[in-house]
Amino acid sequence: MSAVTSLEPPEVGPATLAPVASPSLSDAIYRQLCERLMRGQLKPEQRLKIRDLAQALGVSETPVREAIFQLVRDGAVELKPRHYLRVRRLSLAQYMELREIRLQLEPLAAERALPAIDRAAIAELTRSHRSLIAAEKAQDFDKAVQANFDFHFGIYRRADMPRLIQILESLWIQVGPLLNLLYPFAHPTYAGRHQHELVLDALRRRDAGALGEAIRQDMIEGGRLFIRHLETMEAGEAAAESGSD
Repeated sequence: MSAVTSLEPPEVGPATLAPVASPSLSDAIYRQLCERLMRGQLKPEQRLKIRDLAQALGVSETPVREAIFQLVRDGAVELKPRHYLRVRRLSLAQYMELREIRLQLEPLAAERALPAIDRAAIAELTRSHRSLIAAEKAQDFDKAVQANFDFHFGIYRRADMPRLIQILESLWIQVGPLLNLLYPFAHPTYAGRHQHELVLDALRRRDAGALGEAIRQDMIEGGRLFIRHLETMEAGEAAAESGSD
């Protein structure tokens, strides 16, 4: 009689498991660093030192190291062995690829969030938008980048789609630091009203189609000068590199 291969998974015993140091602590540190990346509180090419982060957080280096290496796997932090850990700066091509994905997914998240957005939520989003406009006028560009994040994720995180939000956050931990280049070099401009105002109007009318389109146009219209700035910056870097050869 021929042997029958068992389809049951092998039993996992203590000897087959590797020890994990404070998983909840490393997860908490990871989430905190993700939030800082998405909000643009960490800058492109900013060096990260595990020892300094551990001291600032009041923890040992082990959970910090675990969190940082997860960010390396996520593509948000780059590692050059024996040299540095630093926040990754996206190339124009990389930014455009992530933007193309965001153009598809962020309107979807906004539309799915619509049923959960009430008057109190709209009031909160209105405050975030006003904070953005005030920060732009005051040239408080760090605050402007963070207010923009608060506005967008104040909508998206109300969608009952946790996997979608997880994907969007994985995109924003890569894009967030680069948005520090938005000001003062490529201040968002709009042909008519600010697209955030159109987003708020669509929320009040409960118009999912208009909401998704306003989110999409905010990226396209508001990011036009930003893309031009990235193109100019990369062209200048390429010229400088060729001139040094």
